[in-house]
Amino acid sequence: MIALFFVAAIGLSSPSIAAEQDIETTAWQMIDNGAMIVDVRTPEEFAQGHLANAINIPFENIAAEFAKRNIDKATNVVLYCRSGRRSDIAQMSLIEQGYTNTYNGGGYQTLSQQQPK
Repeated sequence: MIALFFVAAIGLSSPSIAAEQDIETTAWQMIDNGAMIVDVRTPEEFAQGHLANAINIPFENIAAEFAKRNIDKATNVVLYCRSGRRSDIAQMSLIEQGYTNTYNGGGYQTLSQQQPK
């Protein structure tokens, strides 16, 4: 009975692991195809390390900064932060402004570790 419970628990946790790997895979596919990379962490976090070619726009400024920079609303954009929470907020802000090709790449550490070689 305990073994059956253990197998069921592993089966339930596997989709979340697979889904997380799919997030990074999709993000890297978009980046490899020329997507704009936006780190929505603080400037201090960005200075400690970031993905190559990423620009830093803190999540609370994302919509205003995109408008200021006149970024086309059809631009492919991959957003990331420390855990994926702030990039989710940033993505929702951009979607509310009419941006149609945004993607939450999740957390910096995980995304950088999954970078294709």
